Amino acid sequence: MPHDWRFGPVSETDFEPLLMLRIEVMREHLERVFHYKPSRARRIFREHFDEPGMRLILSGDERIGCVGFRSESECLKIDSFYLEPRFHNSGLGTAILKVLLAEADAAAKPVRLEVLTGSKADRFYLRHGFVKLREDAIEAEYERPLRNLGR
Repeated sequence: MPHDWRFGPVSETDFEPLLMLRIEVMREHLERVFHYKPSRARRIFREHFDEPGMRLILSGDERIGCVGFRSESECLKIDSFYLEPRFHNSGLGTAILKVLLAEADAAAKPVRLEVLTGSKADRFYLRHGFVKLREDAIEAEYERPLRNLGR
């Protein structure tokens, strides 16, 4: 299913709507793993929001999600990858992830991320070439190894 989407820069006016999206998408999982606390959700998202690499996901001029894509010395990291629920299981997440993975290939770096243990995101990332590095009762860490691009 083709989607008309693009990345855009975040601004402070995006913080509250994206925080609400994060809570909407993650609340069930957060309640399962932690005792969900709005103050903790706000603090953690604030830290991610303020780091370099946060991108808006736009359809036309409409904000439909966000993703953090951060460059570290040995890898690229994905965090805060949230889409409005109406776009879940539509192929849009896959399309966005493929663009990020192509950027990682161009940078010749592996990609790492963490997801809450038991999340549906587990199967999503495994399907896209990530391998599970470790898992505990709260979260699992994944890596998509560096691709051999024949160079």
